Amino acid sequence: MQISKDEQKFTTEKSNASSLTEFVLLGFSDVPHLRWILFGIFLLMYLTILMCNSTIMLLTRTDTALQTPMYFFLSNFSFVEICYVTVTIPRMLMDLCTLKGKISIFACATQMCFILMLGGTECLLLTAMAYDRYVAICNPLHYSLVMNHRICAWLVAVCWISVIPVVIGQTYQIFSLPFCGSNRINHFICDIPPVLKLACGDTFVNEIAVYIVAMVFVMAPFVLIIFSYCKIICSILKLSSAKGRAKAFSTCSSHLTVVILFYGTAGITYLQPKPNQSEIIGKLLSLFYTILIPTLNPIIYTLRNKDIMLALRKLLSKLLV
Repeated sequence: MQISKDEQKFTTEKSNASSLTEFVLLGFSDVPHLRWILFGIFLLMYLTILMCNSTIMLLTRTDTALQTPMYFFLSNFSFVEICYVTVTIPRMLMDLCTLKGKISIFACATQMCFILMLGGTECLLLTAMAYDRYVAICNPLHYSLVMNHRICAWLVAVCWISVIPVVIGQTYQIFSLPFCGSNRINHFICDIPPVLKLACGDTFVNEIAVYIVAMVFVMAPFVLIIFSYCKIICSILKLSSAKGRAKAFSTCSSHLTVVILFYGTAGITYLQPKPNQSEIIGKLLSLFYTILIPTLNPIIYTLRNKDIMLALRKLLSKLLV
């Protein structure tokens, strides 16, 4: 009995899908002559992120002037940033050293799960920080009542807990797909767009699920943040004192800068249709929100914040005495 070409192709794909046990992250293998330069740059950025965010966490815990809701959220955001880069950068550094890039399906799924979970938590924390600024500027008389420690702790817990079941479900859904043909991921991390490109069959349902989750955890928080800042700006403009307006703007400008950088790159990555995504552009965008933005965030928050700079000087003076 003669087997048709379509049946042979289906049988081969099914066999490949069932036997696939690992992926290969191509990363920066197309520029091997730059690997040690990239290794040095990424290592320096990683150490900068760890040092700066750890310093912010230390200052907010030890300086009484920084033990306010705004800095409580910032401390949690710094902790998430450390976790986020630790999920991605050490793996990139190892792959740059070995030039192998092999990663098991389980390890790939785990990395994707943590990237999505920590990224989603960051989105919600940025929203909580915007709400804190909204209450502080638009409703200052009730600020201490509305943003008490219990409410702040509850908001942070919601930011973490609400993301976990959604992310686990989405990761399971993606890695339940059959993968056939090539196992080479043209990326440096196990992100959704490049992994979905390797899946066999119809991924329409998975893509719709990605868009829905992105709308809930990226676009909805972003809209809330923009709404909060519209109200904040209106309230600031009503202030009679120029000094008061300047101080109010300074407390919000750093947060708004981080929001625009983070949401801009994340939104383009997860809301752009899969066929229209260039692999090179995808890599560049991922570099932005996995390495460059986490490097800039603590610098933006420290250099543009007089309270943190003052606390840092006090800490340095104590250490040097």
